[in-house]
Amino acid sequence: MTAFNAQPSVKRDEAYFREKIGSIKTAEQLVKDPRLLRVALGAFGLEGDMPNKFFIRKILEGGTLQPDALANKLSNKQYQKFAEAFGFGNFDTPNTVLSDFADKILTPYKAQQFAVAVGTQNDDMRLALNVETALPELGKSTGSSLTQWYTLLGNPPLRKVFEKAFGLPLSFGAIDLDRQVETLQSRTKAMFGSSDLAQFKDPEKVDKLVRQFLVRSELDENASSLGAGQVALTLLQQSASRFRLTR
Repeated sequence: MTAFNAQPSVKRDEAYFREKIGSIKTAEQLVKDPRLLRVALGAFGLEGDMPNKFFIRKILEGGTLQPDALANKLSNKQYQKFAEAFGFGNFDTPNTVLSDFADKILTPYKAQQFAVAVGTQNDDMRLALNVETALPELGKSTGSSLTQWYTLLGNPPLRKVFEKAFGLPLSFGAIDLDRQVETLQSRTKAMFGSSDLAQFKDPEKVDKLVRQFLVRSELDENASSLGAGQVALTLLQQSASRFRLTR
């Protein structure tokens, strides 16, 4: 990551953002500057929305204080975090003028860009990097345990990690949303002793989830060359290894 952040292109993006963001007072100004917008969206994993400037402007201008704000209605809660971070629709003076604002955006931006770069080589590693930061953050969030689970289901990268770690089929996303939550809670309790996402403030539990996800990912990749017995044996060997480590 240190080497990645030292690249000239990354350093140029950082320098430009630091220089310009304090002068941005409206959502319109932000979306009109492609370089600033790329960093702003990239910090929240939303860089795919670069062409959707009208949509992004509406999200930012709507803020997050009103229950019917567009950012609050979208299932992907990264939009809500994005709108809240910039504060264009929430306050007369946006957060962009704060002295530490650039750092608050550039830190996750560089982490996200590193994950994207890793993902070009191995997308599962990108998802693993994401969950190590996003899941503890979700565990620390306010709201009920049920609210946290619905938030997780609205976060595609986190959702995919849990679904694959638990060996759930592709059809899982088609069942009733309440049943999805119940299933994930049940699987989480069986593996970790609790169904509460707040437990993932513990790095060791996040690590256990990531390891299970990566094992399943590797098995999926090798499924064509492995028989059913070999797959079962691999899982048993992995479980035995984890047991020895905990002892």
